[in-house]
Amino acid sequence: MLSRLRQLLLGVLLCSAGYSAEPVRIHPENSKYFLFRGKPVVLVTASEHYGSVINRPFDFEKYLDDAAEHKMTLTRTFLLFRELQSARNPSSPCKPESPDYIAPFPRTGPGKALDGEPIYDLDQWNPEYFERLHRFLDAASKRGIIVELTVFSNTYGDNIWALNPFRAKNNKQGAGNLEWPEYLSLKDKELTRRQTEYARKIIRETSQYDNVYYEICNEPGGAVPGHVSPAEVDAWQEEMAGAMRDEMSKLNRPHLIAGQEAFAYSPQFRFPLDKTFAASLVDIVNVHPLPNTVLGGRSYQLGNFMSKELMLSEVADFCRAARNQQKPTVLDEDNTASMYRDPVGWTIHRKRAWTALLNGAHYDYIDFSITVGSEAGTPVSRRDIRSWMQHLSEFMTGLDFLHSKPAPDWITVKPDHLVASALSVGSQDYAAYLADDREVTDSSAGHPIRGQVGFALPAGKFAVRLYSPVSGQYSPGIMIEGGKNVALEVGPFHDDIAIRATRVDD
Repeated sequence: MLSRLRQLLLGVLLCSAGYSAEPVRIHPENSKYFLFRGKPVVLVTASEHYGSVINRPFDFEKYLDDAAEHKMTLTRTFLLFRELQSARNPSSPCKPESPDYIAPFPRTGPGKALDGEPIYDLDQWNPEYFERLHRFLDAASKRGIIVELTVFSNTYGDNIWALNPFRAKNNKQGAGNLEWPEYLSLKDKELTRRQTEYARKIIRETSQYDNVYYEICNEPGGAVPGHVSPAEVDAWQEEMAGAMRDEMSKLNRPHLIAGQEAFAYSPQFRFPLDKTFAASLVDIVNVHPLPNTVLGGRSYQLGNFMSKELMLSEVADFCRAARNQQKPTVLDEDNTASMYRDPVGWTIHRKRAWTALLNGAHYDYIDFSITVGSEAGTPVSRRDIRSWMQHLSEFMTGLDFLHSKPAPDWITVKPDHLVASALSVGSQDYAAYLADDREVTDSSAGHPIRGQVGFALPAGKFAVRLYSPVSGQYSPGIMIEGGKNVALEVGPFHDDIAIRATRVDD
């Protein structure tokens, strides 16, 4: 009854604020982008590491204020999973101390869970958790930020499985008496029943918000030797998605579902995507950029985890290939240099973000400068990566990306070491992003670039300007007569630059 009353009251508030009651959806004019509150949206963010709800001390109001100030359009939030603290990256909001972790189920005891706190009662819902979830979603809604709600996650190993309320030793009911690779499978019928009940509860509690979509499972994987196959994991995903969609149908709330088909742990890590694009499991394809990401028969090498590998040509090629598919593509968690909270790591992610968006994809980078007590990042991260992401968001807002298409051949000549990504809007507007693709291990990395950039424009007059992804400023425009090949001297510049050519009426 209280939940229903909350839904009705929130509906009145949203309508009075002028918000659309219709949830964020695929844009009917271009299936690569989204429609939200009557406007086309591209998703771009430097997100906290997903603990906004589950980490009790985390001040999500402060985090969302800064995200809105920096024009972030997305944040990603885990609803159940938490990670194990480690020396490599100890301060993630997704790694709360055990007493600070808030779960959908209350910790009632008697007895202790594997983390030393009271065990969970899966027959009850935790009022504190759902009250906090509603406050978070309402705060994001007021700031116009879309929230990806991640319902489940891979558990990766026994030490992280030990933290999960659904593990048998952690709950009164003894549900989940299996090894961690079977958590994302249909092998334990009682666990599956509990998982679907929880997924349905999440839909009932959150589907009234127009600023949410759902991810079935973060990084689903199979083929751990001796355990379930990727196909069995995907059968479990189908079961969870079916329960979620059934609950949405009952509530008449047609929200989007995101995700990816299960990857294979062995004989080597392999991340296939063809079925994800072709099948009906998800509406949005989430991609975690990693080596051996397979699409259309090609294996893309998108950078090893936290390696400081740029791999910019591969990122550009992959995003262009994904642009040819029907569904929107989100580089949903780019981690290639996220643990390096310095200008070198941040510059890698700036380049990858621009490359993704200028090839028709969306982008989510984990900003590990955001921690409990520093929910708006640090002064240096606000000056650098958070401002750089704002500049990218503003650049895209100023471009009619909805009616754009990739224009990889627009740039015909460029200096060495540059990867070009480009969009065109008919014959009216052209935007190109040129980025230095040298890896940090290259002895010449960071040296300035200068030279001629050549491009062809149709007949007519165009104002051509340069744009700095670092400062967020345009240069003064120069007038160019189209209908011919044009050469423009640029530089010297470091790392990257954007070029914009816009038709000017006589």
